[in-house]
Amino acid sequence: MEDLEALLGRLREKLSEQSWPDVYFFKFIVPTDNEKIGMIYAMFDDSADIQMHESKSNKYTSVSIKTVMIDVESILDIYRKASKIEGIISL
Repeated sequence: MEDLEALLGRLREKLSEQSWPDVYFFKFIVPTDNEKIGMIYAMFDDSADIQMHESKSNKYTSVSIKTVMIDVESILDIYRKASKIEGIISL
């Protein structure tokens, strides 16, 4: 599997073409676990629009976040923090 920093490097290149601050959309899938979902919520402030949807089997929860991000590095920091949550998938 590709190294996280290599993936973030490619994302940095793409996002650097945009002007910031701007609205950014994050999507994560995590095992349905209140602690893990809470860790995602904790990465964002109260102004973020956060939507959750549980899978039919209730094993996984998708968490979609739409929020204003200041710059590219703040987006990459969110992905770095999220990568520490066991079982998370970043889309």
